[in-house]
Amino acid sequence: MAEHSHDQHHVVPLKIYYGIFAILMVLTAVTVGVAYIDLGPMNTVAALAIACFKAMIVVLYFMHVKYSTRLIKLTVIAGLYWMVILFGLTLSDYLTRGWGTFGQQISLQ
Repeated sequence: MAEHSHDQHHVVPLKIYYGIFAILMVLTAVTVGVAYIDLGPMNTVAALAIACFKAMIVVLYFMHVKYSTRLIKLTVIAGLYWMVILFGLTLSDYLTRGWGTFGQQISLQ
């Protein structure tokens, strides 16, 4: 019986896992270091950028998406796309709450 390519599992050496762990620890230290630097509103942006990069590393290596089929990669991308849609809809509601005075009487005196 012939084996299909999707039946084979990719074996990742332990050296890769230790390297990824070291990168995640360094990025955690960088996040803590950036928190002590006053960047104004860019502190949040810097922390979120580092967190997104760390999440990408976890998804690619620890969840084995890097070595998965195109269907798995498409599923991950579709999930991220859906999350962006939901965050966008939530933020569009939250950020526009103060725009109007719906249902209130405005006196013109």
